[in-house]
Amino acid sequence: MQQYIGLMSGTSLDGIDAVLTAFDGPQCKVIRTFYQPYPDDLKQAILALHEPDDNELERSLILSNQLARLYAQAVHSLLDGDNGKTRAIGCHGQTIRHRPDLGFTLQLNNPALLAELTNTAVVADFRTRDIAAGGQGAPLVPAFHQAVFGHPTIHRVIVNIGGISNLTNLPLDGSVTGFDCGPGNLLMDAWCHQHTGRAYDKNGEWAAGGKVNPYLLEKLLAHPFFQQHPPKSTGRDMFNSLWLEQQLSSVDDPTDVQATLAELSARSIADAIQRYCAGADEVYLCGGGAHNRVLHGRLQTLLSPIPIARADALAIPVDWVEAVAFAWLAKQTLEGKPGNLPAATGAAGLRILGAIYPA
Repeated sequence: MQQYIGLMSGTSLDGIDAVLTAFDGPQCKVIRTFYQPYPDDLKQAILALHEPDDNELERSLILSNQLARLYAQAVHSLLDGDNGKTRAIGCHGQTIRHRPDLGFTLQLNNPALLAELTNTAVVADFRTRDIAAGGQGAPLVPAFHQAVFGHPTIHRVIVNIGGISNLTNLPLDGSVTGFDCGPGNLLMDAWCHQHTGRAYDKNGEWAAGGKVNPYLLEKLLAHPFFQQHPPKSTGRDMFNSLWLEQQLSSVDDPTDVQATLAELSARSIADAIQRYCAGADEVYLCGGGAHNRVLHGRLQTLLSPIPIARADALAIPVDWVEAVAFAWLAKQTLEGKPGNLPAATGAAGLRILGAIYPA
C-alpha cells in the first residue's frame, strides 16, 4: 500500500490538519493524524491579507515561508521520525483570494521549501489547472468522495462543513456533481469570537440559546450566491464580517444573530440538497461543522425523512476527510490521473491537477 500525507488548512483559519494515509486501489486507510493550531499572530496576519492593503506582495511571500515551516513541523510531528514509506505530501495551502470569475485563485504556500524541509516530494497548487480550463477550481473533493464514498445501490450526499460548506452528490445514475453551498462555520466563528472571545461555538451551544431572527435570515438568504446555479464556489471574498455587519440592525441581539447564522448554514445546505440532489437516500456530514449539534439537528429536520449521519460511519474520521482528499489528489497527480470533476467545477474537461516539487 502506498502512503501519502495530506495537509489541509481551510477557510476557518484554525490550523493545519495533517494525515498519513495508505491507498490500495479504491481502499483508503487513515494511519495517523496530527493537528497543528495556528498561532494567533499568524491567523491575524493571514486574515489581514484578505483585504487590499500596503506591501501585500512581500507580506504574502513572508507568510508563505512561515506556513511552509509550520506545515513541515506538522509533517515531522505526524511521522514521528518515520517517513521512509511516504511517497508524497499533498498540500492545499492557505487560500487568501478566490476569484475564478477573474481567472485566478491564490493559496499561500512555499512548496519548494516544504519539500526541502521534509525531504519528501510535495504536490501543491491544485486549483489553478482547473481554473485555466475554465472551471471554478473548487470544490476539488467531489472526485475523492466519488472514489471512496460512492455506493452501487445507495444515493449518497456528502456535505463538508468547514468555513464554507460544500456538497457532493453521488447519484446511482447520471453525473457526480458538487458545489459550494455558502457559509459553513466562517460567519459563526467570527461572530462568536467577536462577542464571546471564543474561537468557535462549541457544539452550537451559544446558538442553541438564541432565537432565529426571520427578518435577518431573509436578508442573508437574499445574497445572489444562493440563487446562482452550480457549478459555483465561494469564500471570504464574498462572505465575511463586513458583509454581515451591513445586514445587521442596531437592535439585533448577538445570541439571536448566532442562532440565525446557524440557520443560514443549515438552510443553504438543505436547500441545495433538495434542489439538486433529488432522491438522496443518505446524507453524511464531515468537517468541523459536523460537531455542531444545532446544525445537525436542523438539517435532520429540514431534510426529513433522509437520515443524517457523520462520515465516521464511512470509515474516515469526520475531522480528517478533507486532508485525506488532498493526499488522494497528490496520488492522482503522481499517477498522471485527473483530480477534478468537470460537472462539479465547470472545467472544460478532466485535468491532472497540481505542481510537483521533487524531494
